[in-house]
Amino acid sequence: MDVIDVAIVTFVVYKMLGFIRETRAEQLIKGFLILLIAAFLSGPDLLNLNALNWILRGAMQFGVIALVIVFQPELRRGLEYVGRSKFIKPQFAHIDKDRAKAIAASIVKAVDFFSVSKTGALIILEREITMSDIAESGVVLNSDISAELLKNIFYEGAPLHDGAAIIRDAKLYAAGCVLPLTENKDLSMDLGTRHRAGIGITEHSDAIALIVSEESGIISMATDGRLTRFLDIKSIEKTLLNLFLSPTAETNLFGLLRSLFGGKSDAEE
Repeated sequence: MDVIDVAIVTFVVYKMLGFIRETRAEQLIKGFLILLIAAFLSGPDLLNLNALNWILRGAMQFGVIALVIVFQPELRRGLEYVGRSKFIKPQFAHIDKDRAKAIAASIVKAVDFFSVSKTGALIILEREITMSDIAESGVVLNSDISAELLKNIFYEGAPLHDGAAIIRDAKLYAAGCVLPLTENKDLSMDLGTRHRAGIGITEHSDAIALIVSEESGIISMATDGRLTRFLDIKSIEKTLLNLFLSPTAETNLFGLLRSLFGGKSDAEE
């Protein structure tokens, strides 16, 4: 039982460190550890710096509350990740193969059109975490997916073209939706509101965001708060088929995108 106990704690710590490294919390954790070490060294058993030790201990007591406030987005994402059951099949698992291919083809056709014509588009693929509150900010359609419908939605001048389209359970559930913007300060200044909204929604959910730049026609994909750019149509098609057809598709597709398609992340540009 001791071995099992240590193994569980080791695994939890390992996963927590991995989660922290993927977020902006890494630098804040380093600062907190420095304060913790300084408080230990200034204690009566070592350097006996009473005044400094008193200040540091008081700061850490308030620091715990501050960390909870500062890390609220990360804590929410972590709890949502823990709450996702691996025994629950993805929403798209029940779609038959022919329908899945047809849906993927429609989305790919629309994205290809957007890229060639340099039409800005933001398509969100909802997964286990529902986004009903986001959908309420737009217009609920709950219609069949077709390339023509997507083209009409994102046609410049159309009433819903500035918002995001949400795909839920093989349906175009809503359009014209307002998404939360990412608070990541390390992103390239070349990324506009559409890209920041796509990244933002993947920070708050396990959704996948397809983004087409209005200025350059570059196709990008965001997942888990990270952005992969310069994707081609074949890359998008493979990813969609993997999502629609594979009942064991992993929640995090970022590594899959990087390994299969060679897209560049925002950190590599």
